[in-house]
Amino acid sequence: MSNGKTLIRGALILMLTGFLSRIIGFFYRIFLSRAIGAEGMGIYQLIFPLYSLCFALTVAGLQTVLSRFIAGKLALGQDKAARDGLAVGVFLSLSLSLAAGGLMFYFARPISLYFLQEPRCVSLLQLLSFCVPFGTVHACLSAWYYARKKTALPSVCQLLEQLARVGASILVYSILLERGLPVTPMVAVVGILAGECASALTSMIAVSLDFQKASYSLRRLEHPVGYSRELLLPALPLTANRLLLTLLQSLESVLIPGRLLLFGLSSSAALSVYGVLTGMALPLILFPSAITNAVSVMLLPTVAEEQAKGNRRTIAHTIENTIKYCLILGIFATGVFLFFGREAGLLLFGNEQAGAFIQTLAFICPFLYLTTTLSSILNGLGKTTFCFAQNLAGLIIRILFVLFLVPRYGMPGYLWGLLASELTITFLSFFLLHRIVPFTFSSWNWIIKPLLALAISGGVALAVCQLGALLPSFPPLLLLAFALLAMVCLYLYLLCGLELIHIPMKRHTVLDKK
Repeated sequence: MSNGKTLIRGALILMLTGFLSRIIGFFYRIFLSRAIGAEGMGIYQLIFPLYSLCFALTVAGLQTVLSRFIAGKLALGQDKAARDGLAVGVFLSLSLSLAAGGLMFYFARPISLYFLQEPRCVSLLQLLSFCVPFGTVHACLSAWYYARKKTALPSVCQLLEQLARVGASILVYSILLERGLPVTPMVAVVGILAGECASALTSMIAVSLDFQKASYSLRRLEHPVGYSRELLLPALPLTANRLLLTLLQSLESVLIPGRLLLFGLSSSAALSVYGVLTGMALPLILFPSAITNAVSVMLLPTVAEEQAKGNRRTIAHTIENTIKYCLILGIFATGVFLFFGREAGLLLFGNEQAGAFIQTLAFICPFLYLTTTLSSILNGLGKTTFCFAQNLAGLIIRILFVLFLVPRYGMPGYLWGLLASELTITFLSFFLLHRIVPFTFSSWNWIIKPLLALAISGGVALAVCQLGALLPSFPPLLLLAFALLAMVCLYLYLLCGLELIHIPMKRHTVLDKK
């Protein structure tokens, strides 16, 4: 199979499962927002930076190096060496994760009291510490399949993880209601643990069967010390970079509720506002990124391979198509959230503030989706240091906005920081990519034409909503879904008419069959 077909096939598998997971996760967010409330969502979101920190320390850098190591050994026909490397990588990550999880459990109280400044996080962190080893094993084993450009199993694990998470949370929620006990964010953390266990066990079973089929045995493991050195040395700078970024993200998350207190909100109100943003508004804004995330996963190895072959024109064409389709998607998402964000916040989460945040964040969509894919291309071209630097710059911008604008303007100050951060990262990516591989940029075709299609399709969708509002018995959520469907169909039709996209319609004839 050609690289182009492999990229498309892998991206499609990841995109479809990503969408399914996002849909499940989206309704799960709605369930959580109603089960534990805005303040509970804020407390729940506070613990995630610690989990990300453990992940960055134990597996983030090692997973990238492991995938590259396996791909290199398989390309040389050294199948056993690739399997040995995976075994060593899993052992290293698992050892680190057990240590990190143990430290999180032991220091949960001081972390909650002095760093997060929220005593209700103690039990949440203690339970979350058990998730670290399972998440680490799952990440390492996924590297085995990504290195072979086989995305089916990681996609299945992703779905199983989401289903287990939702099922466990709903089960615990039902038990608590039945016994008349208060529903706390612990419901969500139980779901995380169930999801990580499900995905890790599925990956372990699949890899074990694959290794048995290849007649591989750990007893014949060779050069464990050499492979450990080969994996750890390149992983150290990657881990350090990821660790620094995660530390800054943790600082950002912890600072927001505190700076909202300076704005004049109470502790409960600050956590509620933080929960509305991170647990309701942002997940909806990120929903369409299932497409760009799927493409970015497959872009990195494909671009790296084309660079090795010296195919600069192919890389330039890839960059142009990436920018074009990310802008088409981002402009459409901006219109949807701008036109219908307030209604979505009220209908889905029962929260007017969520709707206001969604409308404000609408303008971030084109830059958010571009950043994901352009960073993947830059990593594929070997510009990992630049990617780290631009992500660091974006984080520093956000932290500065939190420190100086949130106490004065409240949460809108942070939203402006998000927009400024994404703008900076996007333009830095554009600048460097154009210097490495010159490419063309068509403002008329990639910005003006999609905006024209958006104006027409959005106007029609708004008209549909206005007409539907005249029918009192028509369910508002169904009306919103119908209006969005009309908007999507008309937008795609107009893009075809403007020759921005092409939907092939293959006709089979007798001659084709011959």
